[in-house]
Amino acid sequence: MSAMNKRREKLFELLGDLPDANRPISVTKMAEQQIDSFILETLLLDLNGLEQVPAYFARPIEGEGKRPVVLFNHSHGGQYDVGKTELLKSSHYLQQPSYAKQLTDMGYGVLCIDAWGFGERRGKAESEMFKEMLWKGQVMWGMMVYDSMRAVDYLLTREDVEPTKIATVGMSMGGLMAWWLAALDDRVQVCIDICGQVDAETLIRARGLDHHGFYSYVPKLVKYFQTAEIQQCIAPRPHLSVVGNHDRLTPYEGLNKIDHALTSYYEELGYREHWQMVRYGCGHIETTSMRKDVCSFLQNYLG
Repeated sequence: MSAMNKRREKLFELLGDLPDANRPISVTKMAEQQIDSFILETLLLDLNGLEQVPAYFARPIEGEGKRPVVLFNHSHGGQYDVGKTELLKSSHYLQQPSYAKQLTDMGYGVLCIDAWGFGERRGKAESEMFKEMLWKGQVMWGMMVYDSMRAVDYLLTREDVEPTKIATVGMSMGGLMAWWLAALDDRVQVCIDICGQVDAETLIRARGLDHHGFYSYVPKLVKYFQTAEIQQCIAPRPHLSVVGNHDRLTPYEGLNKIDHALTSYYEELGYREHWQMVRYGCGHIETTSMRKDVCSFLQNYLG
């Protein structure tokens, strides 16, 4: 087993008791409609055998055959009622147009699922879910990452998805999901995180732990891994990180640490251009320049 595979094996171990990764996936299409310039499918996915996972899949009206696809990870923001609808309506810290319109106008399909506790899966408080899962030997973040990996499994069952052209994009919690998912799943060819870079040790020193929800805390993680070491599992695949220098959720010192480590690692592999951290003079928001960089990176590396 390679050193990187051993690293992934340890990460999966830290993510707690997960459902069977080989269980069959089933899908029910609840509705299909044209919205603006794209077709929206409303889906119910059986990903984990524990509860149904509501999802949206948006695709361009024009064109047939297989196309590149983006797994869009919604943010947190304390907006438990939003979930996957962020794909359609954006949010106060994301730009317009929505990513559903932005990505379908670029010719991509795009999938977004409700994460545990969000959207149509809300009902229990995040803290209650975290505690219950912990008692059962589960880790909330592990269960969320598991669903995202099974969402990739679902994408590969679709006849309109090009399996060699899958990207993942997200803001805040969604950005964190983007780089965790890409680190653990080689089927994701392109990773883009927006305001989602958090170096754990720096966050502890900055006393910023309470800026983040319970969902993201993985027992024993910092005993074995620094943040950049997890993201090294993405290399040499293309990875763009757009961050705000004044974002209190992602301390500046931590951004420097991650950028230095990943720059060195990608250079060592001979793929320096595949890692980019682009910084902006803003806080926890997506700026117009960030959106432009996200779209350019997708065009360059996803096609």
